[in-house]
Amino acid sequence: MQMLPSGHKRIDHVELRNISKRFPGVLANDRVSFDVRAGEIHALLGENGAGKSTLMKILYGLYQPEAGEIILDGQPVRFHSPADALTHGIGMIHQHFMLVPTLTVAENVALGMKEAGRVRLDLRGVKERLRELSAAYGLKVNPDAYVWQLSVGEQQRVEIVKALYRGGALVILDEPTAVLTPQEVDELFLTLKQMREQGHALIFITHKLGEVQALSDRITVMRDGRVVDSIGNNGVERRTLARMMVGREVKLQPDRPPVQMGAVRMRVHNLCADNDQNLAALNNISLEVRGGEIVGIAGVSGNGQRELAETIAGLRPCSGEIELAGVSITHKSVLERLKAGLAYIPEERMRHGTIGTFSVAENAILQNHGEAQFSRGIFLNFGAIAKHTQNLINLFNIKTPTHDTAIKNLSGGNIQKLILARELSRQPQVLIAAQPTRGVDIGATEYIREVLIQQRSAGVAIILISEDLDEILALSDRIAVMYEGQIVGIVNHDEADVETLGLMMAGAHDAAARETA
Repeated sequence: MQMLPSGHKRIDHVELRNISKRFPGVLANDRVSFDVRAGEIHALLGENGAGKSTLMKILYGLYQPEAGEIILDGQPVRFHSPADALTHGIGMIHQHFMLVPTLTVAENVALGMKEAGRVRLDLRGVKERLRELSAAYGLKVNPDAYVWQLSVGEQQRVEIVKALYRGGALVILDEPTAVLTPQEVDELFLTLKQMREQGHALIFITHKLGEVQALSDRITVMRDGRVVDSIGNNGVERRTLARMMVGREVKLQPDRPPVQMGAVRMRVHNLCADNDQNLAALNNISLEVRGGEIVGIAGVSGNGQRELAETIAGLRPCSGEIELAGVSITHKSVLERLKAGLAYIPEERMRHGTIGTFSVAENAILQNHGEAQFSRGIFLNFGAIAKHTQNLINLFNIKTPTHDTAIKNLSGGNIQKLILARELSRQPQVLIAAQPTRGVDIGATEYIREVLIQQRSAGVAIILISEDLDEILALSDRIAVMYEGQIVGIVNHDEADVETLGLMMAGAHDAAARETA
């Protein structure tokens, strides 16, 4: 193991002992112990709500523990803020980058640093130091580039070099691959391995089991606020890790039985639409989906996937043509599209899929409360609504105290199950599923994927939009890749591989041409 570059504090061992942290109604950390050493990558695994992020925010000084202590190289320490943690050589790279787009790389790195100059920033010195760090860690960073000009992968490099510039000997990475292409993930892993060789201690938070296997030296699994086990990464199987996370056996790959595809159910032709900034987001999109088929839409976030889903659902104005079962719905309202057989699972479930203060029952009939079965004139038929909701709760295994519970009090996975149940209760012909498993735990992910496969077998035409390439590969019959508002290629399931899809996601049109030729 090499020595850390000059300017970095040496951290040999950090230990969290018996950490407890409680929020109203939730024991987030229950006497949790965790440690990391110099020159190792320690993965922290667990479902949503397991307590991983809370534990790391305590280490980074964002939260204060109610019990327990932090031991840094044998000495007790207490961090009252992230500034305290940084002073001791601990940095954190958040899932959502903390960069100012209108500033250069050097300006972002120097922002808030006292040593950059009290009156005037010494940007020349900052740039020189950045070049030294770039050479030491193999990070390609242009100090003069504006952040808005950089790709997502390049922006992440800036976040890493910013942590290194500030002396990070221990670096916490929270879901660092969530918005990267497979090629960018490979580059990130090379960087992290180089950091390990340089003597850094790294904590890697992720829900992707394959990444844990590929990168980590040790793995700690948390469940319900406690540590289940801490093990070495010596050929441990994914199913073992999944069982530790959930507490039962988990089917990681859904079965995809052969299905006889039917007629074209959804057709879009030359679809164009703008984003929320009135800039072109969709550029002449054309696509067909048949009954009994799942067409996956792959792409790095921000390449038009969200606008495609919202346009088909009727939430965004467009030009071009949208047909459902041979009938144009281009100018139909959202309600008319629903009645025509369209179902939609939105990307943001709490913003567009539910009303947080409404009960489970009220959310279950949001779209069809005016139907005769749920209303008597101007009055709602609460008995019928309760019966309908209970049927959905039982059928989709939704965990809720009662059907009168406010939806905001349910877990993300159970909220997503309710949305899925509501949409499928109308027996749609076409289902648009946008990020259906984002932010839900591995158990709910398993269930939702199985339901999508069941709907495929029932003859529903499904458009699956996901930034999880493993999910796209596991579920899709065909995969359409979007880049800068266009479909750059469509690949059959049997011909798809991560490398080719990754190149297409990065805009490599020659890869698309090879696959679609």
